[in-house]
Amino acid sequence: MKHLTGALTAALLVAPHLAAADTTDPLVMTYEVFEESVPHIDLATCPGEMAGDDWFCRAVTHNDAFHVFAFLYEDGSPAVAYRAYSVEGLTGILK
Repeated sequence: MKHLTGALTAALLVAPHLAAADTTDPLVMTYEVFEESVPHIDLATCPGEMAGDDWFCRAVTHNDAFHVFAFLYEDGSPAVAYRAYSVEGLTGILK
């Protein structure tokens, strides 16, 4: 599995919050873009506090963290949540 570069990780984390120069609408990270550009792990379920019926989660490992992204099933599958977990705490979230 490939690891993300620091610049790519930063771009992924910031992208949902950026706004295009000519609009006030935020840019949206869709699952289609994520799927094609980010090496990731498909999670069968989202971790505890991210669990929900309307979205699914994918994970990325980088440095000493496990980064979880949640995407809606509908409406173009935009990213709707993000959380980073220390690798030391993986046992608790992967149950």
